[in-house]
Amino acid sequence: MNNELGNQESRFSEHDLDVITSKIGNLSKWRDIFSQQGLQFKDTVVKKCQDSRKGEEDSEDGAGAPQSSSAKPYGHLVTFNLPYSVPKTFLGSPSLGGLPITLEEAVALRKILFGTTFQLFNYEWKKSHFRFRDPYSDLSYALEAERGGTRSIQMAVQAYILKHLLFTRSSEMEDHDDKCLLEVSQKDQEKALAAALSDILWTAGEGVQSFVCLVTTECYIAPAVNYKIDSYTERLQLFNFTDKAKLQQFVTEQIHCFKGEGSHGVILFLYSLLFSRTLEKLHKDMDHTTSHLLQLSLGNFTCRQALINLMLTGRASPNVFNGDLQYDDQGALLKDPQHGILARSDVGYLYWNRHELDHDKLPQVGSMLKTPKLPIWLCNINNTFSVLFSTKRQLLSDWKMEHLFDLYFYTGQPSQRKAVTLTIDTHSHHWEEGMHETEDDPEKRFPSVLMTIRTKWEGAAIDWNGTVPFY
Repeated sequence: MNNELGNQESRFSEHDLDVITSKIGNLSKWRDIFSQQGLQFKDTVVKKCQDSRKGEEDSEDGAGAPQSSSAKPYGHLVTFNLPYSVPKTFLGSPSLGGLPITLEEAVALRKILFGTTFQLFNYEWKKSHFRFRDPYSDLSYALEAERGGTRSIQMAVQAYILKHLLFTRSSEMEDHDDKCLLEVSQKDQEKALAAALSDILWTAGEGVQSFVCLVTTECYIAPAVNYKIDSYTERLQLFNFTDKAKLQQFVTEQIHCFKGEGSHGVILFLYSLLFSRTLEKLHKDMDHTTSHLLQLSLGNFTCRQALINLMLTGRASPNVFNGDLQYDDQGALLKDPQHGILARSDVGYLYWNRHELDHDKLPQVGSMLKTPKLPIWLCNINNTFSVLFSTKRQLLSDWKMEHLFDLYFYTGQPSQRKAVTLTIDTHSHHWEEGMHETEDDPEKRFPSVLMTIRTKWEGAAIDWNGTVPFY
């Protein structure tokens, strides 16, 4: 043994072996910590350091060859990858009454989203959750949303957060100024998020019942040839509610499942939304032009109009015009009616895309979406989502208020430090003055956000109040 330790030809010194042993011990310790926090190591194989005694075999069953006497046995790592996050473990009480997801439901869920059971959410979707800006800041009411496919969902939820903070949390149904949005604590943020999520889910369930999907510790679906495992959908439990107050209370209690980092919060909300609407009604909502709710665009999954409308109106209609279209442009009866918006919703929708050369052929957003019950709009501007809102409840019900008023514009981007205040003057047309006849495209002179607003208030003059125009 002394000769072995003293052999200078040995690959590792005693110090080297101690370091390796220590690192392997630390790896096991961190594995336990990650496991307790709902984290896993992917594709990790660790071989324990072998005992250094001469003649020790490298496996208990004796299948390995004896170690050479000229070198001390040592362990090694095979295929080590960085850890990736999964939803934090939800330890629900059996009295909550959750039902485990079935294979049939998981297959149907995958098909309504992607059109196939073998497509999975990418990393951007899996990491997305509902993250607020700092409490008591200029944007304490605001969610932070990176560019990408989940942004439309986060900004739609943002619109309903504003509804709660501005128009429903106060017992007095009165107007507020923007100062009330600067006094939002972390507890207020969580309550507002729970109210927003519950509001959307309850509307999708037509005020009758809604579902909340949460990830649990148990896996309820075995591998199947017609379904690709993703490690979290198979662990879903569905919680059914027939009372909105109980729904909101439950979401409030489990709000960390939607706002916590690594929670897959956006996906869980999306699952809850689809189950609340029911898969059967979703198929009825969508006409023959739409078969699933997500589409692949520039390497990422984005929401189709049907999913956006589902969040805003509770119905997954694939078009933005008023009502259901029975006839085509020539007056001929359509074989299959095209489904639009049937009623005004609390939150509206505005659209503009500078990349569409023929602006006359832009999707004509109907008055149902342009004139919501509350002065809050989800905006789709050049396929990027943001929100416009007013703190004056009567803006859309008193025509005199629409002469001169302020709107606040928030993009969700981390670089934005406060909402932009835009002053809208609907009686002034000076924005058209000085335009040259050769400049027939207003987009060359005016940012897209202004053109978006003018789809609602045609010809309005807009003052950015010192902010350099963008978009």
